[in-house]
Amino acid sequence: MAQLLVLVLAFAAGFALWGLFEYLLHRFAMHELHGRGIMSREHLEHHVAAGWTFSTTHLLSWAGMLLVGFVAWMPIGWALVGFGFGVAVAIGWAVGYFFYEYEHMASHRKAPRTRYQRWLRKHHFHHHFGHPMSNHGVTVPWWDRVFGTLETPERVRVPRRMAQPWMLGPDGELRPEHRDDYELVGTLDRTERLAQLDRARAFASIAPED
Repeated sequence: MAQLLVLVLAFAAGFALWGLFEYLLHRFAMHELHGRGIMSREHLEHHVAAGWTFSTTHLLSWAGMLLVGFVAWMPIGWALVGFGFGVAVAIGWAVGYFFYEYEHMASHRKAPRTRYQRWLRKHHFHHHFGHPMSNHGVTVPWWDRVFGTLETPERVRVPRRMAQPWMLGPDGELRPEHRDDYELVGTLDRTERLAQLDRARAFASIAPED
């Protein structure tokens, strides 16, 4: 029983460790570098598009994060406590990472179905459209709270040209169930000037214009 408890704690530690790195990578490796390096560049292009599409860079990211878990964290856990502990930490890290990947993808492509998903979308889209240097933790707010980057607006202003498909009804307006959390601003048309401005502001980690 004690051994099982140790493994559960190791898994939880690995899961929580990913949450910290989720914050640190998002803030410092993706935003603070302003497009220098592939991770920052790919992420800021994601802010320009304001949507989620699968690309081969996801495969590289998945492989890289698995390697970190099993090549870095597992040996450390093994050395400190034991082999099983190290494996459990690595598995917790991997589960935390893939949980993040799924929830991030779903936030852009699917309407929320739970209270947690509703919170996550509002939290994340304020990062996209309100203040890109806040709300760096996608799946949990803990580290934003610790580092002073948590913002919780009453309603998120969403540029109409960047609205997620699930937000909109057949008439192109916000669905009634989302009106407490979001408001559409600006026009649907994305002129060449506006597209260039969106890209420049994204790479400066500044919110898009209405």
